[in-house]
Amino acid sequence: MTLRSLSSSLRALAVLALCVAPIGAQATYKTQKGTEILWDKWGVPHVFAKSIPDMFYCFGWAQAEAHGDLLLHVMGQSRGRGAEYFGPGIADANVKTDQWIWLNEVPGRSAKWLAMQTPEFRRYLDAFAAGINGYAAKHPEAISAEVKQVLPITALDVMEHEQHFYDFEFVAGKVLMNSPRPGMETAELTMPVAPGLEDTAEDMADGSNGWAIGPAHTTDGKAMMLLNPHLAWGGESTYFEVQLTAPGVNLYGATQIGVPSLRFVMTDEHAITNTVNVNNGHLLYKIKEAPGGYLFDGKVLPYTKASYPIKILQPGGGYKTENVEVLKTVHGPVIRRDEGAPIAMYVAGMDKPFLLEQVWKMSIAKNFAEYEAQEKRLQIPMYNIMYADREGHIEYLFNAPVPRRSEGDYAMWSRPVDGTTSKLLPTGSLTYEELPKVIDPASGYVQNSNEPPWDAAWPTMIDPKNYAAYISPQWPYFRSDRGLRMLSEDKKFSYEMLLQKKLSTRSEAADRLLPDLLAAVDKYGTPKAKQAAVVLKAWDRQTEANSTGAILFWNWATKFGMPSALASSVKNFAVPYVVDKPLATPAGIKEPAVAAEMLDAAARETERDFGALDRPWGSFLRLQINGESDGNTAAPRGPALNGVNLPGNGGPGAIGIFRVVTPGPRLDGISTPIHGDGFTMAVEFTTPVKVKSLVSYGDCSQPGCAHHTDQLPLFEKKQWKDVWRTRAEIEKNLEKTETF
Repeated sequence: MTLRSLSSSLRALAVLALCVAPIGAQATYKTQKGTEILWDKWGVPHVFAKSIPDMFYCFGWAQAEAHGDLLLHVMGQSRGRGAEYFGPGIADANVKTDQWIWLNEVPGRSAKWLAMQTPEFRRYLDAFAAGINGYAAKHPEAISAEVKQVLPITALDVMEHEQHFYDFEFVAGKVLMNSPRPGMETAELTMPVAPGLEDTAEDMADGSNGWAIGPAHTTDGKAMMLLNPHLAWGGESTYFEVQLTAPGVNLYGATQIGVPSLRFVMTDEHAITNTVNVNNGHLLYKIKEAPGGYLFDGKVLPYTKASYPIKILQPGGGYKTENVEVLKTVHGPVIRRDEGAPIAMYVAGMDKPFLLEQVWKMSIAKNFAEYEAQEKRLQIPMYNIMYADREGHIEYLFNAPVPRRSEGDYAMWSRPVDGTTSKLLPTGSLTYEELPKVIDPASGYVQNSNEPPWDAAWPTMIDPKNYAAYISPQWPYFRSDRGLRMLSEDKKFSYEMLLQKKLSTRSEAADRLLPDLLAAVDKYGTPKAKQAAVVLKAWDRQTEANSTGAILFWNWATKFGMPSALASSVKNFAVPYVVDKPLATPAGIKEPAVAAEMLDAAARETERDFGALDRPWGSFLRLQINGESDGNTAAPRGPALNGVNLPGNGGPGAIGIFRVVTPGPRLDGISTPIHGDGFTMAVEFTTPVKVKSLVSYGDCSQPGCAHHTDQLPLFEKKQWKDVWRTRAEIEKNLEKTETF
C-alpha cells in the first residue's frame, strides 16, 4: 500500500468509525419544497428555508457559490493535504500548514470530536457539507479544476477546519509568528505569511473593535452594538455576509469561509460580536531529556511517538513525500528545540468539542439568560465576547477555557517554563465565574479593541487584583483608547453618531504625542526635523485620503517604538501607563532630543521612499483587491481586479486609528490593504431594528463575480450599505432567486 493510499484509508476509516454516514459524501440531500436563496444586489444571500437542516444546506450552497474555490482550498488545507493538492505554496506555506496540522494531530482529534456531537447538530453539519457538494455537482463549470480534487466535503472536513482555524491558528498559532530564536537547532514551523508581510504579522493576528451600548447611554433609550472584526483581506480569514432564516430562526451577520455558525450576528432580539483577546491558551514547556525519554517528577518517561506522511506536489508533476515525526510529552507535542532543549506545547480546550454548537445556540437564544447559559459552557477557545439585546442588557466577557495554574503571572507564562515538574501542569480550566466580565455597567457601555479586559467598561473598571495573575497582562493600546474616548466624550449616543464615529481615522497617538514632539523639535531639531515639523503641525492628525503628514508621523512613530500595536513596547514615554487612566497614560516624551533625532531620520526616509514629506495618504494607500489568493494569507500584489483603484483612508491600529486598514508591502510608491476593517455592522434595537453593514472587499471571491470589490467605492466614500431583512425589502433589491 502506498503512503497516499494509506493516508486516504486512515481518513476513510475515521469517517466510518463515526457510525453516522455523512450526508454530504454518501447520500443526496433533499430540501423541502419552497426553500429559497434570494440574492440581493450586493451579492448577499438571504436563505428562506423550510427547516433548520435545509437552512444549513443552503448556507453551505451559498458559501460554495460565492467563494467556492477559496472554500475548497481552505478545506483541503485543513485536512493537512494542502501541499498534496496545491503544491508547496508561497514560501512553502502549504507545507508548513500541513506539518503544523499533523504535528498537532488535528485529523484524528477532529474525528473524535465529530463523533461527540449531538445527533441534532451533527445533522446540521452534514447538511452544510451537503450544500457545498450540491452546488459543486450542479455547477461544475463554476469550480476550478485545481480544487475539485478536494470534493466531496464531509462533516469531518468542517470539524477539521474549525479545529485548525480556531485552536491551532488563533489560539496556538501565535507561538509560530515569533522569529526563530538564536540557537534553534531545528527549523521552526511558521505560520504562512507571504514575503514582505512579516512586519505586519502581529497586527494581522490581532484585530477587531466591538462596542455594546446600553439604553442609558443612547438618545433613543435603545441598546446598540458595533460589530467590527479585523482580519486579513483574503484567504481563510475572509468574511461572508448572509441572512439565515427557518421556522423560529432569523439570523443576520457574518462568519469566515468554511464555518457554519455566525460569530458576528444579530436578530430582532440581540446582537453578538467578538474580538481577539490576550489569552495564553497555549503554554510552552522546556523539556529536559534523559536516556530513554525525558525527566518528569523525578522519573524518566518515554516520548509518545507518531509519524504522519505528507505529500508535496512537485512542479513537474509527481509527489515528494515527507514524514512529520511527532514526539509527545505529558504536556503535548514537541514543536521546536531552543538551544538543544525540546519545547513542548500544551493547548487549552482540547476537551471542548462543541464550539460550533455553542456559537449556534448563542445566536438563537431568546433572552440574556439563555445566552449566558451557553456562554458558561466555555467551548469557544478564545475571544472577548460582547452582547446587547432589546431588553437593554449588555455584557463583556473575557472568554476562554483559561488553563488553571498553581502559580505565576502572564509574563511568566509567556515564555517556556520548567517542564520537569507536574506542579506547573494545568489542572482543568477556570470557570465562567472566574473570568473577567461586566454586565450592565454604570458607564452604560462595554468595548474592546484587543486590549486586556480591565478597561472594558471604563470608568467602571474590572479590577485585575480580583483575578488570577496569569489571565491577562496590563498594558495600554492606543486603538482601544481612541474607542474609549469616542464612547465617553458624549453623554448620549445616537445611531447616526455610531455610524460616524466608527469611521474615524483620527490618530490617538498623534493627539497624545504630537504637541510634545513639536516642542522637542523646536528646541533640539535639525533643519530637516524642523521642516518635517511644519508638515506635522499642518496635519489634521487623521488618515483621510487627502491627509498630508500621516506617512511622516507613521514613520516617526515606528522609530519611537510603535511598529507593533502595543504601546507597552514603548520605553520613551515620560508618564508611564496606569491601568485605570487609559485616556491620560502613557503620555509625554521622556527624551525630547532623541525624539527630535528620530523625526530627522523619519523625514529623510520619507523623502527617500515617498518623494516628499507631505504626500497625501490616499496617494500611498490605494483601495484595490490584487491578484488571486492562494488561501494562505492576503493575496499577493498583481493587477487590480474589476478596475477598482481608489484612494484609501484608515490606517494602522498601532498609532491609535479606530478605522484599521493595514497597508501591505509597498511597490512603486503605493500600498494596498492586506488587513483591517473586513465586515462591519451597526445595530440599534428600535422597532424595526436599525442595521447597516459593509464587507469592505465584497461578498464573493469567485473569478468573474460582479460583487468582488463592488463595496470598495462605499468604503472609499466612508458610506454604509443598507441591510435588508424582510422579504419585501429584499425583493425590491433582488438580483436573483434560487429555488430548491
